[in-house]
Amino acid sequence: MSFVFILGIAAALAMDCFAVSLGLGAASRGLSMKRALRMAAYFGGFQLVMTLVGWQAGARLLGLIQGFDHWLAFALLALIGGRMIYESIGMSAGEKSGRPDQTQGLRLLLLALATSIDALAVGLGLGIVGTAILFPAAVIGVTSFALTIVGAKLGPVAGRLAGRRAELLGGLILIGIGVKILVEHLAGRG
Repeated sequence: MSFVFILGIAAALAMDCFAVSLGLGAASRGLSMKRALRMAAYFGGFQLVMTLVGWQAGARLLGLIQGFDHWLAFALLALIGGRMIYESIGMSAGEKSGRPDQTQGLRLLLLALATSIDALAVGLGLGIVGTAILFPAAVIGVTSFALTIVGAKLGPVAGRLAGRRAELLGGLILIGIGVKILVEHLAGRG
């Protein structure tokens, strides 16, 4: 399998990571490098691990989750995006300043899981065609790491363009990614 092909797969998988980090960066008016690196480590790490798990588990695991993996990703992204929308509309500035950091804890874990479910299927596909997995998984993880940082650092630009409703924009981006996952999956079935 050529490096260009692997890089293309990695870039496609990393687009969700980029969009989520862009939305969070826009909503928070910028992320420190520490927060961006933490988010990138989670996203890149989950992409790498889920690729390995998919390759290792093969058809058995995919058969167990295939019927609802797209719904799981949608639900996680819609839940977090809906909360961001609610917070952008229904919370005062004082309430917002007291909320937990969105780039750590359970929220970050759920976002990393939601953005890496596709990597599970890619790992399975690579296993089926007999591809060695360590190099592709590493490229996928590193690409997701890098594009997460790019998204986090471009987020403030999007935030300035969106003005006071940057958090609303971030929530809509997350829900949009969830809808995209659903539409792609359901269209593929038809």
